[in-house]
Amino acid sequence: MRLPAEYLRLDLRAHELLHDVPLYDVSVVDLPGGGVGRSVADIRALDSAAAPSRLANAIYGLRHLLGRTFGWDLAQMRPEDSLLSRLSERDRRDSEITPGTPVGSFLLLYQFPGEALSETRNATVHGFVCTALARTASGYRLYWGVYVIPVSWLTRPYLLAIEPFRRILYPAMLRRIRRAWLAAYGATT
Repeated sequence: MRLPAEYLRLDLRAHELLHDVPLYDVSVVDLPGGGVGRSVADIRALDSAAAPSRLANAIYGLRHLLGRTFGWDLAQMRPEDSLLSRLSERDRRDSEITPGTPVGSFLLLYQFPGEALSETRNATVHGFVCTALARTASGYRLYWGVYVIPVSWLTRPYLLAIEPFRRILYPAMLRRIRRAWLAAYGATT
């Protein structure tokens, strides 16, 4: 786990919503420059416009193949399993994207200018990803917090099995975002 104490000190709505959910990992990348007013929406736009990572595509492809083979992803998340019900009216009103919007295999719980929270559930995990963007003296710092609720006996072996892939995938994803950031914003402040 990288920089968990720093991440936990951030003023994030996710800390309140996920107060009873174990923080599994935190990854961080510094994004120089960018100018004033950058947001998570900018990060999402850069990420969706950047050239796909062959490494990430291969790892995700393997995961989806295994998910189909073993039936891990067959069940859809039931509304009573989602943490959407924990959102306040203010969360729902302030979210830049409608809470519960599907984004790939995740549901977006909310997206605020400095923070977004997504959720997924399958036979292996009930997982959450918090993307947070904080201003620094030289630009911004992007945090990627991963939370996991065990859902079955598969959770622990699954997490152990994906550990080596996760150590490759998360840094590759953050490097890709950093490259897109530098191409879009350079290192200007």
